[in-house]
Amino acid sequence: MPDAETPSYERAREELTDVVRRLEAGGLTLEQSIELWERGERLAALCEEWLQGARVKLAAAMARREETADGSSEDTPF
Repeated sequence: MPDAETPSYERAREELTDVVRRLEAGGLTLEQSIELWERGERLAALCEEWLQGARVKLAAAMARREETADGSSEDTPF
């Protein structure tokens, strides 16, 4: 999972949206475009990492809920 210096999912997604908007607008040098593209790739990977972490947490919560519903002694609300 991302560390304390890593932007939140929302911040990374917002920045990625800005990168895409700037690339689509054009008017950049090739070097600027490549730098923005690379930043966009890193941001997209970070967003995917956040989403994968959320999927894992959700799956774990759902598994605990199913265990509890099956008569397990665990006292969790999920």
